[in-house]
Amino acid sequence: MIDKLSNQSRIIIATVLSFLFFATYDHFFIPKKEITPQEPTQVEKSVATTAPVSASASTVTSSAKVPAQTSQTKEEIIATVVADKYELKIDRLGRISKFFLREAKYTDENGERIQLVDSELGPFPLEIRFSDAALNSQAFATSYTATASNIKVGANGTKISLTQSLSGLQVQKILTFYPNGNYDLNIKLDNPKEYFITPGFRPNVAIDSYTFHGSLIKEADDTLRVIGDGDAEGEKGSMAAQFAASTDRYYATMLYNFNTGLDVVISPVHEESPLLFIKGKSDFKLSGYIGPKDHKVLIAIDPKLTDVIEYGFFTFISRPLFHLLQFLHSITGNWGWSIVLMTVLIRLVLFPLTYKGMVSMNKLKALSPKIKELQAKYKGDKQKLNTHMMELYKKHGANPMGGCLPMLLQIPVFFAIYRVLQNAIELKGAEWILWVEDLAIMDPYYILPVAMGITMFLHQRITPTNFTDPMQEKIMKFLPLIFTFFFVTFPAGLTLYWFTNNLFSIAQQYYVNSLFAKNKEVEVVTEKKVKK
Repeated sequence: MIDKLSNQSRIIIATVLSFLFFATYDHFFIPKKEITPQEPTQVEKSVATTAPVSASASTVTSSAKVPAQTSQTKEEIIATVVADKYELKIDRLGRISKFFLREAKYTDENGERIQLVDSELGPFPLEIRFSDAALNSQAFATSYTATASNIKVGANGTKISLTQSLSGLQVQKILTFYPNGNYDLNIKLDNPKEYFITPGFRPNVAIDSYTFHGSLIKEADDTLRVIGDGDAEGEKGSMAAQFAASTDRYYATMLYNFNTGLDVVISPVHEESPLLFIKGKSDFKLSGYIGPKDHKVLIAIDPKLTDVIEYGFFTFISRPLFHLLQFLHSITGNWGWSIVLMTVLIRLVLFPLTYKGMVSMNKLKALSPKIKELQAKYKGDKQKLNTHMMELYKKHGANPMGGCLPMLLQIPVFFAIYRVLQNAIELKGAEWILWVEDLAIMDPYYILPVAMGITMFLHQRITPTNFTDPMQEKIMKFLPLIFTFFFVTFPAGLTLYWFTNNLFSIAQQYYVNSLFAKNKEVEVVTEKKVKK
């Protein structure tokens, strides 16, 4: 109602509450879902792989139950592969049991190299499971042999062959590893048998409750299927998918084939989290990748792989914004200053909208005394009050909704930026100035959150409002403090964006306020002349 709260005030509050809910509620008030690793024997015995739904909508089911894997508790390495960016180890079952990132910025809080394959959450990448229970049991009891125990990855890729001899069946995995963490895989069976191979369970390095972790499947029609942890129950497979990936916030393990596609099977494990399998063939060629979701790395391998960087509902806005951020970084060489420039550019583009909103707010504030008079005069007659209010707005060129639309149009842009800065691994280990040594983690000295809160308070002080409810006005006054509290744990890059945005908002509001002040002075002088 007009007499309780202005439309502009409603939009401001709605925007703020939307942000608080979207960015902080689940992080602070919903307990993070800790995956409890199942015992290896239960994981292997309980997984029943169901083949994907075919084009005729029929379902083919394989009831293979994988027996216990003794290698889960006793690791036996048969080959070590070393590249400039990574090091991996292959165990006796032909699986990637360890994958270390070697670049300096990819270290944990103890300074140790980040390890992307979790031995507790398994299974490991490249594990094969046969539908034939007896053959499957034998496969997990028989070791592979490797053509080399130690290989160095060259610029054009380096090949290694793994062979497993079973009763009436020989399995061969021919792997070619490349410098960026991608590899080609050719599986050869000398006797046709139904089997499934997995890219492994998702990395367990960057897990939080406000970014995505789970599995992504890029379908044949280019749509992206998203299955978060805990949501795998009842999920059907996919035919001819372009890639099948398991990811956390920053890292991914995936298999892909952009020519013939992959038949993907989804098995719920670890409290209904998705575990992906690919249905194999006797002579099966596909490719894979393990590593960070770094845009430059992925696009160098194949541009289609960049879809594994998932921004959620506002992806169509987030992707162009990330490209803008990346372009600015190519100019500045610093991700922090790139965020500052991106924020300024976005505010300049949106300035016509924000200007209209600010003008509308100033006009409404100027009319506030007359509005109060009308509210007092027509207190008991809502219809007359609204009629005279509309006449007043029309006479002075004020639009009560004028400030709403510009703000509504900016909300998707903000959420898109939020997603970009939360998911950009490029910010990991990226310095800004002096005390900010990593834009992907919180400001260790709380300088940016405090500065953000102060600028938010200053902007609030110079922004015209027409609250009629004292309680609502008090709530708005506490918002800078609330935001400061929430932003304390946010990545420094995101806080830097909000701080810069506040500075620009202050400058814009001051400019609009000064224009209105000058116009008011002109009106006063004019009135005096008329009276004389």
